[in-house]
Amino acid sequence: MSLAVVFPGQGSQSIGMLDTLGASEPLVRQTFDAASAVLGYDLWELSQQGPEALLNTTERTQPAILTAGVAVWRAWQAKGAPAPAMLAGHSFGEITALACAEALGFADAVALVQYRGRVMQEAMPAGAGTMAAILGLEDREVEAACAEVAQGQVVEPAVYNSPGQLVIAGDAAAVGRAIAACKARGAKRALLLPVSVPAHSSLLRVAGERFRERLAAVAVQTPRWPVYAIGLRRHDSPQAIRANLVEQLSSPVRWSDTVAEMIRAGATRIVECGPGKVLTALNRRIARGSEVATLAIDDPDSLAAALR
Repeated sequence: MSLAVVFPGQGSQSIGMLDTLGASEPLVRQTFDAASAVLGYDLWELSQQGPEALLNTTERTQPAILTAGVAVWRAWQAKGAPAPAMLAGHSFGEITALACAEALGFADAVALVQYRGRVMQEAMPAGAGTMAAILGLEDREVEAACAEVAQGQVVEPAVYNSPGQLVIAGDAAAVGRAIAACKARGAKRALLLPVSVPAHSSLLRVAGERFRERLAAVAVQTPRWPVYAIGLRRHDSPQAIRANLVEQLSSPVRWSDTVAEMIRAGATRIVECGPGKVLTALNRRIARGSEVATLAIDDPDSLAAALR
């Protein structure tokens, strides 16, 4: 068995996430307590009680999901989980993967994603940028639709989630035109996402430069296990990690390619650590036709299944 472990990004959060796992595994609460000490507020209480609008603000969502991913990983490892052959994360989930691979200290990782969320939100005025999910249309058709309607504004593929599911991002008006163009080309669904930040688009280059300055002051080590970065690159050195994490802010997430590459590299099991099962659903579509098994850990039953 060759094990790949993956960590989710923004969108996997929910009120009450990891509630039963937190009740049964002390390491989960301990991990949230450690994150709270860094953040200056009770992250477990926020994740369990909300308010939802506050949990969904980017600079609080990212620490919550990172902490949840690390908490699940620690609980699983403490019970004798096998060592992974490779790790990856969706969007800022790469930072979670790097923390679990011991390339970043946990406290540093929590502070980094809090800052990352803040500079993303400050990169442009609220409402000026947005994102939309395009379903049931080939990638090249979405790419062509974006180019066709840009009209001097930014609208770009931002997240290649799985075959037939691509997220676009950019200026709000241009994204609206791209939605109409994708529907005209035969998309099954094309809908705005409830976000105010055009993540993984060129509009966030200024956020990337601010993030570069913060990263320069953080201790970074070579990962204990291979960690995939944007595209098919690896986070294989401190220099590469810093460069990849900066570029990632304004470059598309190629999740389909990443999972396909892990399968080509020999992954036979892909386990998602963190709240929800978003990546596991995507991974099943990407791995369709192969013998790769997929599983998400976010409660006691799924933890027991992963150990089996």
